[in-house]
Amino acid sequence: MAENNLKERILEKLRSKYRLIIYNDSTFQSIWSLRLTPIMVFTYVSLISVVMTTLVIFLIASTSLKEYIPGYPKAEYREMLVRNMLLVDSLENELVVRDKFFSDMRSILKGEVPKETTSGVATGSSAEKGTYTPFNSDSAFQDKLLEERLSLSVQSGKESRGTPEKLHFYHPVEGVVTEKFDFSKGHFGIDIVGKANSRITAVLGGTVLFAGWTQETGNVIYVLHENNLTSAYKHNAQLLKKTGDQVKAGDAIAIIGNSGEMSTGPHLHFELWYLGKPIDPEKYIVF
Repeated sequence: MAENNLKERILEKLRSKYRLIIYNDSTFQSIWSLRLTPIMVFTYVSLISVVMTTLVIFLIASTSLKEYIPGYPKAEYREMLVRNMLLVDSLENELVVRDKFFSDMRSILKGEVPKETTSGVATGSSAEKGTYTPFNSDSAFQDKLLEERLSLSVQSGKESRGTPEKLHFYHPVEGVVTEKFDFSKGHFGIDIVGKANSRITAVLGGTVLFAGWTQETGNVIYVLHENNLTSAYKHNAQLLKKTGDQVKAGDAIAIIGNSGEMSTGPHLHFELWYLGKPIDPEKYIVF
C-alpha cells in the first residue's frame, strides 16, 4: 500500500499543472503565459537536446568545424600525408626500374644477354593501356653515356672501324624534319613527322640497350651500335623489340606515335650519340 501511495503521489506531481508567466516589470501586466506540467517540460527538453545534438554532429561532420577538434588533423595535413604516401610508392617503383635499367646496360656492355624480369617496364601496347610504371630514364641514360662513353669496343673486343662519316645509315622513318638539332637549347636530336602507323627502322645494326616507357618521351628504344654509336627513337606508339634484342640495319623496331608528355603530335624524335656526345643526325643522313 505504501509503495502504491508513493507512486500515486509521484504521478500526481508529474501531472500537476504550472503556469509560466512573463510580466512587464513596470506595469506588472501579464505579457505571455504558458501552462506546463513536469512531463511536458521533460519531453520538450529531451526533444530539443536530441535536435541540437543532431545538428551539431551534422555540422561537424559536413563542414570544416571538425578541424578545430583537438587531435583531428587539418585538411592540408591529410592531403600532404596521402601525397607523401603516393610519392614514396612511386619512388620505390622508379628505383626498381632504374636498377633494372643499369643492370641490363652493364650486361650488354659485357657482351651478355640481360635477364628477363617482371620489373614493371611496359613495352608495346601494354604501355598504351597504362599498365606501365612511369620512369624518366632519359636523364639517367644520358648521364651514363657521359660517364662511360658507351664504347662498343669494350663490349665486342673489336677496334672501331670508322667514324660516322664513313658509315651508311638507313632512314629511321620516311617523313619531313620539323625541328632540327640544337645543342644550345637541349634538343639533342631531330623531330620527323611521318605518316600514321609508319614503321621505324634501325639506322644501323646493334643491340637494343633499352626498350620501355618514360614519362616525358613515352615509348623509347635505344640501340647500341659499333663504332661507339648509339641511336635513340622516342615518342613511339608501339615498340617491336625488347631490351637485349639483336637488330640489323633496316629492321623494324617501333611504330611512329605520339606518346609521352613532351610530344605534341605524331612524330619521331631521333637522336645519334657518338663517344657519349649528341651529334646532328642531318650531317650523316639525308632526310
